[in-house]
Formats: sequence, structure tokens, C-alpha cells
Amino acid sequence: MRSSLAPGIRVITSFSRDSWYRGFILFLTFLFYTSYHLSRKPISVVKSQLHRNCSNVIRPADLNVTNNDTWCDWAPFDQDNYQTLFGAVDNSFLVAYAIGMFFSGIFGERLPLRYYLSTGMVLSGIFTSLFGLGYYWNIHSIWYYAFVQAMNGLVQTTGWPAVVACVGNWFGKGKRGFIMGVWNSHTSVGNILGSLIAGVFVSSAWGLSFIVPGIIIGATGVLCFFFLVEHPEDVNCTLPQHHQESAEQEPLLCNSSSNEEIFSSPPPGTPPSVVERSDDHAEAISFCRALRIPGVVEFSLCLLFAKLVSYTFLYWLPLYIANVAQFDPRAAGDMSTLFDVGGIVGGIMAGLVSDYTGGRASTCWVMLIFAAPMLFLYNHVGQNGVPTTIGMLLVCGALVNGPYALITTAVSADLGTHECLRGNSRALSTVTAIIDGTGSIGAALGPLLAGVISPTGWNNVFYMLITSDILACLLLSRLVYKEIRGWCGYHTRMRGFKEI
Repeated sequence: MRSSLAPGIRVITSFSRDSWYRGFILFLTFLFYTSYHLSRKPISVVKSQLHRNCSNVIRPADLNVTNNDTWCDWAPFDQDNYQTLFGAVDNSFLVAYAIGMFFSGIFGERLPLRYYLSTGMVLSGIFTSLFGLGYYWNIHSIWYYAFVQAMNGLVQTTGWPAVVACVGNWFGKGKRGFIMGVWNSHTSVGNILGSLIAGVFVSSAWGLSFIVPGIIIGATGVLCFFFLVEHPEDVNCTLPQHHQESAEQEPLLCNSSSNEEIFSSPPPGTPPSVVERSDDHAEAISFCRALRIPGVVEFSLCLLFAKLVSYTFLYWLPLYIANVAQFDPRAAGDMSTLFDVGGIVGGIMAGLVSDYTGGRASTCWVMLIFAAPMLFLYNHVGQNGVPTTIGMLLVCGALVNGPYALITTAVSADLGTHECLRGNSRALSTVTAIIDGTGSIGAALGPLLAGVISPTGWNNVFYMLITSDILACLLLSRLVYKEIRGWCGYHTRMRGFKEI
């Protein structure tokens, strides 16, 4: 009697070859950008170690010091202007990142993504490690740390346009909000892992808080070189449909025999090898033409303010928790990860809701509206006990990072494959770079303003964040109005965009 097929094998064979490749690419790009964020996070954890309240630290008996107030600090961050110096180090990275991002998308459209990503990750690993080596080389120059951070910010611009372009090449529009909402959790996962890894070494040898993440992202770059596949047709997989939403059903993984196949297939009998890339001979889109795609300017400016809020939390939350709630550096870093846990939930919920309603702008608008009062509450009651702190961090993380995640993923991919592009998908990296580059201006301004404002009181920092959320809402008003009109049955013709 012939034995039945093993249950595990039945599960494996139930998925199509296309589904396995798409799942593999989704996992790889998730891993790549997790490593990018993992290498950015240590500075926020180490800040509280570079400048401490030395009166609360036990001094070794054999240590001979002349200044009892700063003996445990790391020069040059041992002076009263330490917050300004922290802001300078943060902005060395963020300003370089913001400037480089506008050029990175242009390079990303014209260079092989595999080489571009691999080189960027290896270089980022080197510069991240160099910051930590300052501890072992006993370097106390602000210019060294600022330069290393600036170079790291520049090479890290290789990441986002390239991974979004790669995912956009493999995934069509049908369930893009949910898929990319789950996928975008790499940002929060990277922040959490970066905080935990940095927290392990911060109190004993803070240099390892940078060297270990640097090794991780460098190793991930090698992995990218050996395994990344840029286009489905490179491995004879079928192309996704970007605009025929009524005919497209895209669950993340589904049975290959189902009518709801994950991606569109060629006509029966057509071998995958004859499927041609629609943009083989298309020219990469120019910067100015990308700006003329409907919605690019509004979402870019909205992201500027949304990312200002998110990155202020990224760089200053552990220090805020340590100062206000009196946590030690490691505990403050661990507690700050709850903000990123909330961000994972917020990104997924934003993707699901925007897929169901078709309203990307409206989803962002509602979350930003609720974020403003929640930030106010967190500042005033968020430290009233550990349970309250945990709950407020989760809620604030979801509302702050949800719109940020949606704009940088599904919205960027939607606009980069907009119907006005006539099938030219080579705009994806450029559009992504414009949106995230504009957002990175806010990412640079947020920590800088926090460094300037925080000496006047943390209340003023939170007022700045609340104002930014309100401005982000206002910038989406026109798009929200159009979506509401669409739900009410009004349709407007696309104007003002000539054929590319």
C-alpha cells in the first residue's frame, strides 16, 4: 500500500515557487533594514553613560581624581554643555543622512541594488565600530565622534531606497499596506535589538555597544551580496500587478492551487522565462518629475514632521526616562523599547486599516490627531508607576510610528508605481528617497531642537512634539478631503502630470 505524503511536505508543496521566493525576499530585506536600525540605536542608550550623576556612582578606591562631579563621565561630554554636544553628534548623523538621501535614490535607480546595499552595510559596520573604538583608543575629541557619525549617516542612506525598491519589485498593490506594515516592523525590531545589545555592555565597556552592532550589520552586508534577488524575472518568477486592483488578490502566503494566488500568473502554458520586464528600456525618472507625481509633496512634508517626533523619541527617550523616572542607564534603555513595540503594532494596524478603507492619508491623519493628546498625557502622567509608563509608551509608540511606517512603506511604494508613470517602475527608488529624505530633515531637526530646548524643561520638548503632529495633520488635509470625496462617490480626473 502506497504511503501518504508526510504532513510537513504537504505544507511545503502547497506553496508555489513564486510564494517561496517572495517570502524569502521579504525575510532578507527585513533582516537587512533591521541591522541598519540596530546600528543606529546604541548612541541613545550610551548617552546616559557618557554623562552621569557621579555623586550616585561608587568611586573605585584606587582612582585618584580632582573633580568629584565629573570623574565618572567621558570627556568631552563631562561639561555643562553635554546636551549641546549630544545634539551635535546626533545631527552629524542625521544631517548627513538627510542630504545623502536625496542623492541615494538617484544612485539606487542606476546601480545594481545588491552591490549598492552590500557596500552600504559593510561601510556602515566599519563606521559604527569606529565610534565604539573611541572608547578603547581613549579618544576624547568631539570632532572624531561627529565625523564618524556623519560618515555613518551618509553610507546608511543606501538602505531605505534600495530595500523599498526591492520589495516594490516583488509585491503588487493589493495587500501592500498589510504586507509592508508587518515588514516595516524591522524598524522597531532593530531599535529594540539595538537597545538590548547596547544595554548589555553600556555599564561595563560602552565601546562594545557600538562594535557588536557594527559587526552584525557588516556580516548582514555579506549575506546580502550572496543571496539578494532584485527582480522576480531574474529567477523566472512572475511579475506582480501594480494597478489592476480588482483582479489582484495578494495574501502574503497562500495555497498555489487557490483562486486567490498571491501574485498574478502568466497565461496557461506560458513559461516564466518569456515574461519580460516592463521597464527594461525605460529611463530612470528625474528628481523634478518624481515631485510631480500626485501626493509626493504632501506626504513628504507630512513625514518631515512625523519623523521629527519619532526620531526625537529614538534619540532622547532613554535619557528622558533616566532623568525623569530615575532609572539606571540599562533599565532606561530596556524600558524605551516598549515605544518600539507599540510602533510594531501601530504600523501593522495602519497598513490593515488603509488596505481595507483605501485611505492611506486618512489613516495617517486620524492616528496623528490622537497622537497629540497622548503625548501630552505621557509627559504629565506617564511616570506615575511602572504599569502606567508601560501602557503610555505602547500607545504613544503605536500612534507616533504608525503614520511614519505607513508613509515610508506602502505610500512610497504606491507613489513609486503610480498609474501616471505608465508602467515605469524605475521611479520607485527615487520617490522613496524624496519622501524619506524630506522626512530625514525632520529627523535631524527633532533631536537638535530637543537638545536646545531640554535645558529649559522637558515640558517644552513635548509641546514642540505636539505642534509637529498637528502640522503633519494639516499637510494631509487636501489628500484626506479627496479620499472622503471618493468614498462619497465623487471622482476627480488626474491633472497636472504629463506623460513621463
